Amino acid sequence: VQLAESGGGVVQTGGSLRLSCAASGSILSIDAMGWYRQAPGKQRDLVASITSGGSTNYAEPVKGRFIISRDNAKNTVYLQMNSLKPDDAAVYYCNAYGRQWTGAVFPATFDSWGQGTQVTVSS
Repeated sequence: VQLAESGGGVVQTGGSLRLSCAASGSILSIDAMGWYRQAPGKQRDLVASITSGGSTNYAEPVKGRFIISRDNAKNTVYLQMNSLKPDDAAVYYCNAYGRQWTGAVFPATFDSWGQGTQVTVSS
């Protein structure tokens, strides 16, 4: 399963960006999709996640500013980022896990990552 991200870029402090991530391949189901971010010299951390049923989870630093949503029919997840701060600058990665068809009798699980998209916030 492949993930294709888009929407990163440069924005001023207080501005907004919307990230998108579309999953493709022999997908049977996607249990959850999420966004992670990694700043230089730091570990990759969860930003937000959403299940197939719509349950969401946010990291404390982005609560009230970021909104995650998904379109199950399009296997796409979005991250609306508002009131951006310099601390939000990072490479943002999309993640998805679920089950896929492989030609075997039973479907296999997958846990895929996107290539990352840069978000830069200027002060």
